[in-house]
This record gives sequence, C-alpha cells and structure tokens, in this order.
Amino acid sequence: MKFLLGRKQNMTQYFDEEKGEAIPVTLVSVSPLTVTATKESGKDGYDAVQVGFETQKESRLTKAVLGHTKGQPFKVLKEFRLDSTPSYNIGDTITADTFAKGDVVFVRGISKGKGFQGVVKRHGFHGGRRTHGQKHSEREPGSIGGGLRSRVPKGMRMAGRMGNDLVNTKNLEIIDVDMTNNIVAVKGALPGRRGTLIEIVG
Repeated sequence: MKFLLGRKQNMTQYFDEEKGEAIPVTLVSVSPLTVTATKESGKDGYDAVQVGFETQKESRLTKAVLGHTKGQPFKVLKEFRLDSTPSYNIGDTITADTFAKGDVVFVRGISKGKGFQGVVKRHGFHGGRRTHGQKHSEREPGSIGGGLRSRVPKGMRMAGRMGNDLVNTKNLEIIDVDMTNNIVAVKGALPGRRGTLIEIVG
C-alpha cells in the first residue's frame, strides 16, 4: 500500500500528444512524510503506520505530543492501515516518488462548505408548481410525513448545512510526478478548496 499527504493547488491541463487530447488535472503539493510510529497486529491488534506532515510552532503542541513525535512539531499526524507488517522504521521519509505516472489511486479530502442550503440545492428536489393555485411553492420541500404517525420519519431529507463532508474519489490516474517541485498531478477534480489536505492512496 502506497500513500501520500498533500495540499490541493490549482487545476490545469496536460496535453497527450499521441491521442491529441487535453487532460484536466489537479496539482497537489506534497511535502515529505516522516514516519512517527508503527503498529503491528501481534501487539496492537492491527498493522498500520503513522506519519507526520508539515510543521508548526512547538508552543501550539502539548508536551505529550512532542514526546510522541521525538520533539518534531508536526501539524498533521495521520495513520494508514496496512495489509501486512509495516516495513517502515521510525524516522523514515516518504517522498513523491512513491507514486509513478500511470498509477491508479483513490483520493480523500474534505469538500467545500456551502453553508445552510434548501432542499433544491442540497438534495436536488424539483420544487412545487408555479401555477394552478400555487403561489410561493417553487422551492418548498413539500410534505415531510403523514398526519397519523404524528412524527417526522428518521432520515427525512430537509434543508440544512451542506458540504464540509469527507469525500472519497476512486480510480483517478497519476498523470505526472514532479520531484523537483514536489508536485503530483492527478487526473480530474479533487474535493475541497485550494489548500485542502488531500490523502492519495494507491
């Protein structure tokens, strides 16, 4: 299992000269990951590796966290589960060359927050009529349940806060890996705004 952490940058396009196609890609800025801990199924119940990403002021972290990371003030600590005993050692570095052009990956990130939205935008409701006795029902949700049960069924789709959810996007292709600038180009759109933390797993 291969993995990277990065920050979403802008979208651009690459050109496939053989096919004559323009390929939309999202650029992800990936910094080297440092292995901070490993877990084994015999001792911990499962196999995993924990990595640290980016740094911040030491004053923002507790002594317990600094002790765990051997004094390195990481901004992000993330754990990835493995299928077998981890071959990493504490202090190892994972860089962008983990992936190569043509690899198929899935990407995880937090989507853009849209705020409080109605049912038409949030759930795709069609809304009510504009004529035939209807006056202001174009974007109303309509009935939310029968009168006999005297309660609203669980899971009823209604207006509410939209976005800011964990989104998994599968089967995306690595188009390019730029080791000089630590940039990975992934085909298609990725969740979130610019600067969103992105997990790339292959």
